[in-house]
Formats: sequence, C-alpha cells, structure tokens
Amino acid sequence: MPQGPQPLPGVAHVVAVGSGKGGVGKTTIAVNLAISLGKLGYKVGLIDADIYGPNVPMMLGVTRQPNIVGENRIEPILSHGVKFISVGLISPGDKPMVMRGPMLHQIIRQFLQQVEWGELDFLIIDLPPGTGDVVISLVQTVPLTGAVVVSTGSSVALQDARKALEMFHQVKVEVIGMVENMSQMTLPDGTVLDVFGAGGTEATARQFGLEFLGSVDLDPAIRAGGDRGMPVTLAGPDSELRKPFYDIARKIAARAIELEEGVEDVLEIS
Repeated sequence: MPQGPQPLPGVAHVVAVGSGKGGVGKTTIAVNLAISLGKLGYKVGLIDADIYGPNVPMMLGVTRQPNIVGENRIEPILSHGVKFISVGLISPGDKPMVMRGPMLHQIIRQFLQQVEWGELDFLIIDLPPGTGDVVISLVQTVPLTGAVVVSTGSSVALQDARKALEMFHQVKVEVIGMVENMSQMTLPDGTVLDVFGAGGTEATARQFGLEFLGSVDLDPAIRAGGDRGMPVTLAGPDSELRKPFYDIARKIAARAIELEEGVEDVLEIS
C-alpha cells in the first residue's frame, strides 16, 4: 500500500485557504475564489473542510445530499459551475458535528479520495480556522500545491494569521500569499471607513517575504450574495466590487502553475 500523500488522479492543483482565526471571511474568499477561477475558464472543485462550521452549501445555494455512485463513491454537487462537497450536505441543519481527530481524518480522506472529482484544474480546500487536525490530515493525504492565508488588517486577526503561516511552514506547505478581507467600507456618500485596520495584512505579508494577493472591501452586497447562495462573483469581474476577487484568482492560478512546474523540474532532475 502506498505510503505518504498521494496525488489525486485528474486533479492538477490543490490549494488550501486558511486563516488563523474565525470571523475573517475565509469561506467567503474561498467560495468566490472558486467561482472566479471557474469563470476564468478553469475546471474547479471545492472541499468544505470546515467540519464544525460548514457554510459552503448555504453560500453556493445547494443543501441536498450528494448521490452515491459506483462502489461507494460520492458524486459531488455541481453549483454555479463548481463541484463541491461538504459535511453540511450530509448533516444539514443546526445539529453540531461532534468528533475527534481520527473521525476528522477519515472525513477528509473520504472527501479527497472517495469523491468523483473527475478532471480538475483546481481543487480549493476551505480549511477550518486555527491550526488543528484537519491540516495535518490534509498534508498526510494529498500533496498541496500551496496555501492562501486570509485575515483582516486588525492586529488581533494578524496575530493568529502569523500562527497559520508558521503552521504551513512546519508542515512544508508553500504559502502562495495573503488576502486582506473586509479591508475598508465605502459609505453611500463616498466616505471610506477603515473598520479593521486596512493595510495590516499587506504589511505582514511583506514582513514574511510573501506575496500580498489583494484586498476585498467590506460591502453588504458580498454578505447578501453569500446568504442567498448567489455569490457576487457570478456576475463576472466588471465592477469595483467583484474585480478584486478575479485579480486574486488570477494571481493564485499563476503562482500555483508556477509551483507545480517547479516540482516537475525537480523530479526530472532527480
């Protein structure tokens, strides 16, 4: 039996989206990133690995249980051009998921290995906040192309984001870059409010020698889109509201492809 992480057949790039703490909009970024990549012409899958707070089904507007096909294989749900799977589809409603490390590991392995993902350019994995068991299960199961760390600009959020950066470093996962969410808020009269400390994430990325992928402003339309299962990026990149998501998606795609090519070069040399 093969030891160590094994590539997923047909999946070119696996990118984890994480954060040091909850409440920074990590899932909003992950969902809109997946849709943006799909609109840019890539084949995209999304794993909701936030086992304790699985919000992806609501944000993608589908809550039905997935079909079982073949020999106990799971057919992912297709919504807005993105294939996805989530514990929220299997255990919907308000009942909490109460489980320990081994059960988490089993679920992550199933989502990776027993789901019929088919051919994908990108598999995005929405991680739970913090630095717990799910990330360890991931790196033990599949080689990650890289990770994206989401934070607000506040010192409190960035203190935890730095822990996430160190976690990825310890498990030898390349950090593609950082995203600042809920950066600023523009009022109807044009006044710009600095709610969470705009610019803090960019400064942290610079401090760690990482790419700053971009910032997304705090806007009620983004929240409303997620609540309705119609994320704002569905309408394409042609607005000040949606353009940052597409710019971030392009940067992540370019860097992920670059990293994979580097790995292939190393393998050829060795």
